[in-house]
Formats: sequence, C-alpha cells, structure tokens
Amino acid sequence: MKPIRLISGFLTVGLWTLLSRVLGFVRDVMIAAYLGTGPVAEAFLIAFSLPNMFRRFFAEGAFNMAFVPMFSKKFEGGDDAEGFANDAFTGLATILIVFTVAAMLFMPWLVLAMASGFAEDDRFSLAVLYGRIAFPYILFISLAALLSGVLNSVGRFAAAAAAPVLLNILFVAAMIVGNLAGWSMGLTLAWTVPFAGIAQMLLVWFAAKRAGFTLRPRRPKFTPELKRLAIIAAPAALAGGVLQVNLLVGRQVASFYDGAVAWLSYADRLYQLPLGVVGIAIGVVLLPDLSRRLRAGDTAGGRDAFNRACEMSLALTIPAAIALMVIPVPLVQVLFERGAFGTDDTMNTAVAVAIYGLGLPAFVMQKALQPLFFAREDTRRPFYIALLSLVVNAVIAIGLMPVIGFMAAAVGTTLSAWATVGFLWWQSRSLGEAARFDARFTNRLWRIVLASGFMAAVLWGAWVVLLPFLGLPIWRYFALALLIAIGMISYGIAGQLIGAFRLAEFKRAFKRG
Repeated sequence: MKPIRLISGFLTVGLWTLLSRVLGFVRDVMIAAYLGTGPVAEAFLIAFSLPNMFRRFFAEGAFNMAFVPMFSKKFEGGDDAEGFANDAFTGLATILIVFTVAAMLFMPWLVLAMASGFAEDDRFSLAVLYGRIAFPYILFISLAALLSGVLNSVGRFAAAAAAPVLLNILFVAAMIVGNLAGWSMGLTLAWTVPFAGIAQMLLVWFAAKRAGFTLRPRRPKFTPELKRLAIIAAPAALAGGVLQVNLLVGRQVASFYDGAVAWLSYADRLYQLPLGVVGIAIGVVLLPDLSRRLRAGDTAGGRDAFNRACEMSLALTIPAAIALMVIPVPLVQVLFERGAFGTDDTMNTAVAVAIYGLGLPAFVMQKALQPLFFAREDTRRPFYIALLSLVVNAVIAIGLMPVIGFMAAAVGTTLSAWATVGFLWWQSRSLGEAARFDARFTNRLWRIVLASGFMAAVLWGAWVVLLPFLGLPIWRYFALALLIAIGMISYGIAGQLIGAFRLAEFKRAFKRG
C-alpha cells in the first residue's frame, strides 16, 4: 500500500482551508457592512444556509462518509474504482436534480422549517425568493464533493481544498461590482451562490481528470455496489449532518429574536475558522487513510494515524477555544463593527462566540472519532449517537429559550457537541486496538491544556494593555494582530517548554509523508 501522507495532507487541506476562511471573513465583513443585521441580511443568510445544510447530507455528510471508504478500498484493491465512481456520480446527480426541483417548489415550507419566526414578516418573502435562486447550489457542490472524495482517496488534496476559495472570491467580486452598479445586494448575493457552485465543480472535475478519473453522467443503473452505498449512506445522512441539524434547531430559536440569526451566523464564522482549518482537514485526510489501512490489515498504522490526528487536533483547537472565550469582544469589534453593524451587535455576537468557543474542541474531536466508524462502513452507531445528540440539543435550546433568549441556541449546540464526543468515544471502545488512545496522546493532553491556560493569562493581560488601541479606526487592526500574535507565541513557548508538542516531530513526519 502506498500510504496517504497524513501530515502533509493535513497541512495542504489546512492551509487552503485557512485561505478560504480568511476570504470568508472578508466576505462576511462586507455583508455585515452592506446589510448589517437587517431583514435582507437575515433572509439571505437563511436562504444560503438551506443548500449548505443539505450538502452535509448529500455531500460531505452522508454520501461521502459512505462513498470514500468504499472507493478507497476499491482503489486499494484495483477493483474498477473509476466505474464505481461514475455510477455514483450519475446516481447522485439524478437524485439531486429531482430534489432541487422539489425544493424550489416547496421553498416556502423549507423557509418556515428553518425560521418559523419569519412568518408574517418581510423576511419570509425575501428568504423564499433568495432560496429559490440559491438552492441549485446543492447540485453542483454535492457533485464537487464526490469528485473531491475521489481526489482525497488517492492522496491528492490540493484542488479539493482550494475549491471553496472560489466561492469567497466570487462573493467578494460580486459585492464590489454590485455596489458600483447599484444592484440589489440581496439579489446579487443570491445569484452568486449557484454560479460559485458551478465554478467549484469544474475545478475539481478537471483535477480528477488529470488524476486519471474522468467522470461523466450516463444512464442511471442501480448496481449492487450502489445499493450497498445507499444502505450505508442512509443512516450516515443524520450522523454526518448532525452539526447542521443542531444548527437548524438554533436558527429556529434565533428566528424569534430580531437580529439573532445574524448574530449567530457571524459568531459561527469565527469559530468555523479553527474548526475548518483543523477539523475538516483531519476528517478529510483521516477517513481515506484509515479505510486503506484497514483494507491492508495495518492495525498499528491505523492506531498511530488516529492518535496523531487527535493529538494535532487538540494541540491546535484547545488554545483557539481559549482565545475565543477570552477575547471575543475585540475579535468581533475589529472584524465586524462598521457600517450597519453596531455596538449592540458586537456584544451579542461576542457572547455567542464565547459559547461556541467552549464547544470547539468537541466539534473537532467529532471529526477525528467519526472516521473510526465510517472507515469500517459502520454508519448505524453514529446514526443513533446523532439522534441522542439532537435530543440533547433540542431539550437545552428550547428549554433555556425563555430564560436566556437567543443564547440558548449556542448553549444547546455546544453541550450537544460534547455529548456527541462522549457517546462516540464510549462506542469506539468496541472497535479494537486501532481505536485506542496511546500513551503519547494521554501524556501530552494535559500539557496542551496547561500551555493553553498559560496563554489565556497572557492574552488577558495583553488585551488590557492594548484596549485603548482596539477602539481606534486604523490602529485597531494592528492591535488585534498583535494580540493574536502574543497569544500564539506564548502558547508556542509554553507548549515547547513543557512538552505539549515538538515542532521537530511534525517536520520529520512531513518528510516521511
């Protein structure tokens, strides 16, 4: 077996995802400046979230969680992987065309399912209009995700990781042009969504072709492999999209409070930065690697890959979580407070950021634990765990709504994420030696926490010192950059001194591939 270069793959996906998230911030800063938290902003955010929620089921969620292990094993065994991919491509396209047409017809009901608080409100008609324009994105981005799964399975991560960058580039360009031309900003954003999906699909299609996999739609046929894929994907539809379903509950709660949908969406963007860079990178690289190692009978290699993924995830996300909890106000203030986005918006968004930050390590650990099941084509247990998580989220979010208002949505999402990690870890104990934490991981975990605690103290002190500069129009950007740099340096020094990590080990791992 030619192994996937786990560390270099993680770095490739992480760096491209970082660029995408940075551009995503630019996009959201511009949306906040043009639209603030008003009805057009909330209507567009709900409309855009609809295809993005369903893509977690058809793309990165259910379909790819089932497709990638099957394709990886066929590729490893030389068993007509391209034919299987072509059948899956055709089947997915057929289902999604029908689903897209149906969703556009029933868009009013979908909007109510996402945000029933919009009923009898101007936001409702806008969300329906924007939703019908944007929803075809699900077709193109899901096919792009399948093509990305093919590329990831053969160890080619760059094109798939770079594709989301196109989305944000097109959004930024569209807003600039729309503003200069005097177009409706809501309609400009809505029409950009499907065109961005086409661009992403074409990018990974050509990359897959260069890798030797030319996928084209053909007459649909329900082969035994596709039947097995459908059986595996059905329970994974909930397991892979549990975070999105939990966010749906949160949006319902938020829709009853003016501005809350936007506050939670902007907070989501902040914690999605480290989650995307680390969590998505780990999940994307770990799943095909574990699948191929299981096919080759490499239990020791699978255990090492799992533990190093968990170790790297927590070494990067625990300090990020601490930072989101310690300095959410300057982060939101500098990044978003301008134009129609005011001080009250900053404070409400910052509260949500801190709550989401508390759950960040759990969101990332899910990405490391789920491949243990999916690599074995076991989607039933993650399905049942997802159901338990949904119950936890709904009870907390709806139960606390009369007490703490819109914040109940963020609290429910965070606590259900930790419940999911606990359930996944409990069930993974039956998966054998490859799913066990090793001595190196347990020895370093407490050191990572200790180094992060030291960083928190330094970060708080630096915030107090830099507070006067964070309110100045130009200097606040330099002050925030310096604040973040101080946090990173203090964590890096503390981590090295107490043995939380060794940079030299990552360098050696990268060279070994």
